[in-house]
Amino acid sequence: MSKEHIAEAKNITKVYNPGMESEVRVLKDVDLSINKGDFVSILGPSGSGKTTLLDIIGCLLKPTTGKVVIDGIETNNLNDRELAKIRGEKIGFIFQQYNLISSSTALENVALTMRINGKSKNEAEERARKLLHMVGLGERLTHLPSQLSGGEQQRVAIARALANEPKIILGDEPTGNLDTKTGMKILNLLKDLNKEKGYTIILVTHDQRISGFANTVINIRDGEIIKIIKKRKGRGK
Repeated sequence: MSKEHIAEAKNITKVYNPGMESEVRVLKDVDLSINKGDFVSILGPSGSGKTTLLDIIGCLLKPTTGKVVIDGIETNNLNDRELAKIRGEKIGFIFQQYNLISSSTALENVALTMRINGKSKNEAEERARKLLHMVGLGERLTHLPSQLSGGEQQRVAIARALANEPKIILGDEPTGNLDTKTGMKILNLLKDLNKEKGYTIILVTHDQRISGFANTVINIRDGEIIKIIKKRKGRGK
């Protein structure tokens, strides 16, 4: 793995029900290398395999064949506990549905991720406050998800993704439940985190507009990468 690469997927396939009449080949010999500090958009229609690829990069799903390397660590032979450690320390997740705990405040939702990883309550809450201020929610610390707009909930989810200082932020249709204006605000926030803080960001989407924010655009269709477009840094929106 090159020192510049933060994530690599080599000859990745994902097959469900292999050898059976109902066999489904979701990914077909996918090769992908992602540089540190890149902003990547994986673009494709529904059913193209993009979310499966993201889940494999995020160590949520194991490939049928092939090799995945995250920050220099080959993940294929790791057990569930070791994979959970990789996810907890190196990867932050942002989901379309936000996945916030409805009975917990914004502060508690962000702090919980750090408590799970062993931080004390005081340490976790102090960093959670800083992160929520950073994403523009300093006045919403004690609000429950039901008291927040969709855009605010996604900002909480972004703060939570940053909680354990990950190397990579993965987003699965992170603007899919938001109106256009709010979605653009979220994308600009992610772009700022990429440019100013150096986070590697990988988003999967079917929305062509998101590719304007990315430095690398990967087009996937029917389980295969059909095109990779690399732009110069700073050419995103």
